[in-house]
Amino acid sequence: MSDTYIQVSDMPLRSGGAIGRVTLDAPTSLNALSFGMAVQLMEQLQRWSSDPHIEAVWLEGRGEKAFCAGGDIVSLYKAMREGQAGPGKMTGDYFTLEYRLDHFIHHYPKPVIVWGAGYVMGGGLGLLAGASHRVVCETTRVAMPEVSIGLYPDVGASWFLNRMPGRCGLFLGVTGAQLTASDGVFVGLADRCITADRRENVLADLQALPHAISHRSISRLLREHEQASRGVMPEPNVQPLFDTIQAMTDVDDDQALLMGIKAYTGDNAWLSKAARTLAQGSPTSAAITLRQLRRSKRWSLAQALRSELDLSVRCTQLGELEEGIRALLIDKDRQPKWHPDPLETDNTAWLDAFFEPAFPEEEHPLRDLKD
Repeated sequence: MSDTYIQVSDMPLRSGGAIGRVTLDAPTSLNALSFGMAVQLMEQLQRWSSDPHIEAVWLEGRGEKAFCAGGDIVSLYKAMREGQAGPGKMTGDYFTLEYRLDHFIHHYPKPVIVWGAGYVMGGGLGLLAGASHRVVCETTRVAMPEVSIGLYPDVGASWFLNRMPGRCGLFLGVTGAQLTASDGVFVGLADRCITADRRENVLADLQALPHAISHRSISRLLREHEQASRGVMPEPNVQPLFDTIQAMTDVDDDQALLMGIKAYTGDNAWLSKAARTLAQGSPTSAAITLRQLRRSKRWSLAQALRSELDLSVRCTQLGELEEGIRALLIDKDRQPKWHPDPLETDNTAWLDAFFEPAFPEEEHPLRDLKD
């Protein structure tokens, strides 16, 4: 492969081993996770997993703006336009690799530290969520903004959104609301809040540990840097509004739930923005998200990823995602022609089409994933 999408180095440790440092290297696209980047990252993580010299992995993004702002949806758009959407085609291969990579990180045999500074969205959140040590900074902005492009929260979100406090995951899934570092810790997507300017100091302190790296020694070191970062992190949004979010989502009828969020007229800027994003987003995406979160509530991560692969492939075939990407990133007119709201029109056939299996069960590309 001639193109290089990641930068790799071994950082020597005082103990004699090394930390494998990998940097997502596509700053002009905010380190969007392309197919080539996913291939190289997977191959490198596989090599390090069986290398006794590598004691831990450090994953970061190049530049100050983003760890990884999402998947390479521009390439997905081109594939959809060129008839490469579906099982055995580009879009199917992309999502298969992406979800396999996410699952691998969740089950990685060595500590994985992700430095989640800047934007951490969509596919970037898939990489962060499974790490054993997830660091966010005062610059971090976390979100699953798929409702704005005609998709739904994937990369394991069917699993991790359902494990957030109360119904926070449901609210975040349908609104695409952005989280601060403090929010990320509260909802369980991050472990430590450390200021962005401490990155090299954290790495140097890891290298200076007098013994082999362990999960405990990493946690102790990150805790020290977090304590030194107190008072710098942005104020949280989710925890202070927890009761409000619970009340807004305490509705049995999906249509009433979404209408209630969109009808918010209070003076909280964060909630107002979330309501506007939902109102401007794809009604189909919101309906898909609600159904997917409810059906996956008791699934394992592997079950969730298998289901997401089917659902994501269908999204690339049925047009809503293509239209959303066109309006946001291709023509940039921000005037998507969304399909009519399936909840308002009672068009269950349209909604059901997204949940038709894309692969026979015995041939599913992720059938080997373990719980």
